[in-house]
Amino acid sequence: MTYEELFQEVKTLFQKADVSEIKEHIAFQFNIEGEGEGIFYAEISDGKLFIEPYEYYDRDVIFTMTAQVLLNIAKGKQNPKTAYLTGKLKIEGSIEKALVLQKLIG
Repeated sequence: MTYEELFQEVKTLFQKADVSEIKEHIAFQFNIEGEGEGIFYAEISDGKLFIEPYEYYDRDVIFTMTAQVLLNIAKGKQNPKTAYLTGKLKIEGSIEKALVLQKLIG
């Protein structure tokens, strides 16, 4: 899987999320390692979700993982907390804001 394919699939999956009740600003950066390597971000601002294939410098949280782990989380096949506890997902930044990731996966 290429970075472009991964980005499009994750963007499609995340855009199904209802973030309308989240009024604070939260920016997640996803660092993908291995196959499909690259960086993109998801930003929630005033109840709207934006996903772009760029690095986000004013981010609240950085998630680092493989493409497969991200896809499994995005599809609801992998619990992000379990991925973190087993070392498949690394989190840097605000753990409180990192927990909002659950909203993106329904």
